[in-house]
Amino acid sequence: MWLVAPLALIAVGALAFGLYLGAEALLTSENTTERPVDVQDVIKTTVTVITLMGAVLAGVYAYRKQLLSEGDSHRADASQLAERYSTAAEQLGHEQAAVRLAGVYAMARLADDWLHQRQVCVDVLCAYLRMPYETDPAQPRFKAGEREVRLNIVRIISDHLQNPQESTAWCHLDWDFSGAIFDGGSFISALFTGAVSFDGARFVDNFSFDRTQFTGGVSLRSARFTKRASFFNAEFSGRAFFNYARFTGAASFDSARFIDTASFDLAQFTRASFFGARFTDAASFYGTRFSENASFDTVEFTGDSSFDRAEFTDRASFSGARSTKGITFTRTNFSGEATFSQADFAGEADFYEARFFDSVDFWGAHFTGAVVSFYGAELAGGSADFANASVHTATHVDWGPFPPIPPNVS
Repeated sequence: MWLVAPLALIAVGALAFGLYLGAEALLTSENTTERPVDVQDVIKTTVTVITLMGAVLAGVYAYRKQLLSEGDSHRADASQLAERYSTAAEQLGHEQAAVRLAGVYAMARLADDWLHQRQVCVDVLCAYLRMPYETDPAQPRFKAGEREVRLNIVRIISDHLQNPQESTAWCHLDWDFSGAIFDGGSFISALFTGAVSFDGARFVDNFSFDRTQFTGGVSLRSARFTKRASFFNAEFSGRAFFNYARFTGAASFDSARFIDTASFDLAQFTRASFFGARFTDAASFYGTRFSENASFDTVEFTGDSSFDRAEFTDRASFSGARSTKGITFTRTNFSGEATFSQADFAGEADFYEARFFDSVDFWGAHFTGAVVSFYGAELAGGSADFANASVHTATHVDWGPFPPIPPNVS
């Protein structure tokens, strides 16, 4: 844009020089026609052209002045935004909770206004949640009013994750909550389209992800949930990792949808419910421990699923569950009652060296896959019920310690 003015000046100069030569030639040339040259017409034409050239030069000057003014304005805006950022950051580090809370709102407003640095602003809010936090008032590091500050950060973030069409939406951003401490709050109905990490995060109070959508993948490796954790009707479009996560309170994944790979390897649950959940891709619960009731009733496993070496200390229920591709329980321990009543094994069903220390119920179960294997399984206590169970199309069947079910006979 800075080339416009010099080019315009050159063009105007060339035009003026051409006009001068033309007028001189016209006035000094011999007139071969009967009509004489009117000097007044030449002067009028010259004045008109010069006026037009002046207008062009005035326009170029005004245009360049506007560019300079806009540049100054942009620099002033950037300077003002940077100043607001510094002020908000200072407030977040203040000793008084009221000032820190003001800093939270100031940083959030700045994120709305500063599109190019929006990610930086929300990174500061995430970093605040990762700072050391003491929940016990008797401890010396306890800060009065800190819980209110943190709850407001979570609420503000959640509010910005509801409607991706809004100009101030934060849905597309990346979120690093690694090691963050959440003392309550929720992300109900939030939409995360960027990468999200809760690795090592601590949830010291009830927390809800009900109806939350993760489209860019989410990791909760080694996250700890002290009280109730709810993921009711949550949707995981990207890969979901809960490896080594610990759920001390009740954990609900009822009606949750896992469209990509889901891994709960070596996670620990107290009470877990996946009622009506759907796993479209691979699902892995390798070495996962369930210390109390675990419900997978009516769950749909469309991809390869594994509960290898999992530990069910109390009741484990897979009533009405459906496995389409294949499900394995290799060396899985069922210390409490295990029920697979009316479960549908359309793919491979492998219970290799699984151990049942209480009663096991396969009442009305359907085995329609190519492989049904209980090879090396152990029934250490209780009884086994295969009443009304049926086997169809299986090419390899090994009932291990259980009485065989004749193929195609209920």
